[in-house]
Amino acid sequence: MIDGWEEEVLSVDRVSLAFAGRPVLEDVSFSLGGGAFCGLIGANGSGKTTLLRAILGFETPARGSIRIDRAGGDRRLLSVGYVPQKIALDPFMPLRARDVVALGLDGHRFGLPLPSRQSRSRVDAMLKAVDAERFADQRIGTLSGGYQQRVLIAHALVRQPRLLLLDEPLASLDLRSSAEIVTLLRRFATVHRIAVLLSAHDINPLLGAMDQIVYLANGRAASGATDEVIRTEVLSRLYGYHIDVIRVHGRILVIASDSPGKILTEIAEHPEHVAAVP
Repeated sequence: MIDGWEEEVLSVDRVSLAFAGRPVLEDVSFSLGGGAFCGLIGANGSGKTTLLRAILGFETPARGSIRIDRAGGDRRLLSVGYVPQKIALDPFMPLRARDVVALGLDGHRFGLPLPSRQSRSRVDAMLKAVDAERFADQRIGTLSGGYQQRVLIAHALVRQPRLLLLDEPLASLDLRSSAEIVTLLRRFATVHRIAVLLSAHDINPLLGAMDQIVYLANGRAASGATDEVIRTEVLSRLYGYHIDVIRVHGRILVIASDSPGKILTEIAEHPEHVAAVP
């Protein structure tokens, strides 16, 4: 955990993971304190989703341990909010934005939720906190991608978790929407002292917000402050061959030296991005 942060919320200690019998990650360790904003960075297939699923308790590590709020076992979902990878939402699905957020309060129970003044007040407050209150009664499938993400974040936060996990929340968003979502999450981390772990393959939209980074490559991880990890010598050890880290106009490229000009991931979805890293 980075010095100066509050009490530990998440501890990942020497964790090794496999998917469908194939080793994915080996000996991953990092920790987050309350108020930390951490980027989980890696190319597609690097193990980001598998690691998030392990933190949620849906995958069992082959070795190592994961602790949330200094506890183990089934308690973890009570302290964690989760925004999964973007799913297609039918514009005709009869769920309003407020209904989706309300499911974060009682969607784990059987039967229909029973509305109450208190729950409605919490839902309204959460929609306002993500600047989506004007869409409260609009069908979720008709909203733009950026506002769908805001509603899903409100759904994940309405029970006031200590840890928020987000799996590629910026995928398919334009630059403005990405920046707004990152700013929103940074504010929640700072004001509400929530630990935020956000996975992405492009580090650049997160550069001004991250306190910490976990970089996945070649089945291994490097973690720490961004300037400590995104360095030629650190990433070269991680990949197992020489890597060049180039900073251009406030953006970062991570390039394989044996393939000049090859950026070690797909370019971000939007051509106006100057550079992307895995």
